[in-house]
Amino acid sequence: MTDKHKTSKTLRNPRRKSAPRAVKVPAAPMPVSEREPQELPVLLLYNIDPAWDPAEQEEAVAATEELIDALRRVGHPVTPVQVNDMDLRRFLTPYDPERFVVLNWCEALPGISHSDALAAETLEEMGFVYSGSPPPVLRLSGDKEKVKETLLRAVVPTPAGCVCTPDRHAAWETFPSIVKPLREHCSIGITPESVVLDREALRERIRFVAETYGQPALVEEFIDGREFRVTLWGNDEVEVLPPVEMEFSAFSDVRERLCSWDAKFTPGSRHYTGIRTVAPAPLTPEELQRLEDVARSAYRAMGIRDYARFDFRLRDGVFYLLDPNPNPDISADASLALTAELAGYSYGRMGSRLIRLAAKRHPVFGTK
Repeated sequence: MTDKHKTSKTLRNPRRKSAPRAVKVPAAPMPVSEREPQELPVLLLYNIDPAWDPAEQEEAVAATEELIDALRRVGHPVTPVQVNDMDLRRFLTPYDPERFVVLNWCEALPGISHSDALAAETLEEMGFVYSGSPPPVLRLSGDKEKVKETLLRAVVPTPAGCVCTPDRHAAWETFPSIVKPLREHCSIGITPESVVLDREALRERIRFVAETYGQPALVEEFIDGREFRVTLWGNDEVEVLPPVEMEFSAFSDVRERLCSWDAKFTPGSRHYTGIRTVAPAPLTPEELQRLEDVARSAYRAMGIRDYARFDFRLRDGVFYLLDPNPNPDISADASLALTAELAGYSYGRMGSRLIRLAAKRHPVFGTK
């Protein structure tokens, strides 16, 4: 019923002053930082690829359940959404975007390689607010050549390098060098053989990358120095969490001093057992400040949102950015959780922090 149907017909004395009418002021929306976790329901989106072997699937499910339990202990209502084929829309259709914040742990759509950007794009098209970087940033991170160009424009130190194929060799004379697949993450294709000491080994490794991964190789100067993993989170204000050092003193051969695929994913391997994680990294106040400054510069130059993990190497006082990852692993044993714990965050509070960063963009939970 409109206001005109409720208006009184009683005649008023035009000379009589009416009492001032109270004006009801709408309550300001509550800032996300003041909301209780119970007020921020979460869709936890994660992928399980049927092509993985059963042990890998079980491990991924267990890691997801650990995060769900941690978030629920903090107080968030959590609805898990497992994506096990490429039709992401079908899995999301039952849910109202206005009722949830998506904690996006969908690293790829099953059956579609390098599809983290596609998953984020689908979330946006369906109106969901989600954690992490938007599609253009995820696509950028998938091309190491474009990443290097972006960093160099921002005056962020990165190893000298060039893109090569078996048919197109650069006039490269800097050794030792490292040869990487151009469009891979997670140290895929990185082994001690990736570090080459002469042109013959360089040509062989370029050919190996092309034949094995079906893509060009990125050839870079190998920075033989201390290595650090640096996690950042935030948007308007970007916080650098305590860095950790990957310590290589167990290896005398320069080709062994790197974080290979085995170092990350093969328990019992030489690199898995021989590389020590020193947390927090022993850095002087001056070194730490330089590392934080260059990390923030790279974060902003790439347009990263919410959180990221960077790998740096220190040589002759310069921190070189080796690999920026705007979509790092959020499992309990990964670098993000470790560095967040060093900063005083439990696993559940770490997840809640990511949720709140996304919730600020939400039309219902966020603030204008």
